[in-house]
Amino acid sequence: MKKLTSALAVFAAGIALTAGSANATVRLKLADALAADHPTSVILKQFAEEVEEKTDGEVKIRLYMNGVLGSEREVLEQVQNGAVDITRVSAANLENFNPIYQAFTLPYLFNSQEHFYDVMDGPIVDPVYQASLDSGFMGLTYFDSGARSFYTKSKCVETPDDLKGQKLRVINSHTSIRMVELMGGIPTPLPYGEIYTALQQGVIDGAENNPTALTLGRHGEVVECYSLDEHLRIPDFLVISKTAMDELTDEQLTIIKEAAVHATQEQKKVWNEAVDEAMQQIEEMGVTIVRPDKAPFQEKVAPLIEEYKQDPAIGQLVDAIQNAQ
Repeated sequence: MKKLTSALAVFAAGIALTAGSANATVRLKLADALAADHPTSVILKQFAEEVEEKTDGEVKIRLYMNGVLGSEREVLEQVQNGAVDITRVSAANLENFNPIYQAFTLPYLFNSQEHFYDVMDGPIVDPVYQASLDSGFMGLTYFDSGARSFYTKSKCVETPDDLKGQKLRVINSHTSIRMVELMGGIPTPLPYGEIYTALQQGVIDGAENNPTALTLGRHGEVVECYSLDEHLRIPDFLVISKTAMDELTDEQLTIIKEAAVHATQEQKKVWNEAVDEAMQQIEEMGVTIVRPDKAPFQEKVAPLIEEYKQDPAIGQLVDAIQNAQ
């Protein structure tokens, strides 16, 4: 009888442990508008795998890529209400949720990729990650999305004067719109997915983006010239919802934060390789590549930077970034 009682006790304990493990599993949704084969998407998959491995399967992250859950802004709204747990989003879209991110959308804020990495890997951006908690999410890390430059259907952009009268697709943000206006162009906000057709049909004369837009986005098929003025280096941010954070233990959240930092280091390598490959493909596509003097462009947009410096919070961040050179 004692043996039976003991056996039953062990059996019951086993059931309790199994049930406890099942209940402890946290399932998170990571959504992104990027294509599944995009360099950053590959890194996000590795990020999810590392989190699951390091938490012994207690935290599982399911990826929803290719914009299946909506645009960046739409997904970020879902992060706010807890329908999506994690997303990668451009600072240009984050500025609509917290003004501090506007600093990262200013032209020529970073003077090189090295300066960009020094700032983004340092303590300057730590307060930025926390700034959006009141909006329902927190930053985990950043990703490099490259330097943005102008590409056009006909006239190469070698000076700001070459932008006069040209309709140029921009991100739907105040800073991007003002930047093109100050340079003399006609800013035309459009969703990324509409750029190819808009170029093809003559709705716009050009756009601005990093080199992979011409290859992965196939925009190089419908433009003639790529001018490497590198006016913007807008980082992407990986953010997690406050709702998801509340579901996690301190240890699980620490593992996610560490995996995010690892993802950034890997993404740098993958991204730089992708840019090198894209530049080679752009030449093979027959697109003319020019490298204009950046000084005239910087002079044109200087008033925009001074305008944003009037905001104490943004101005302090901009000064810190510029002084980190």
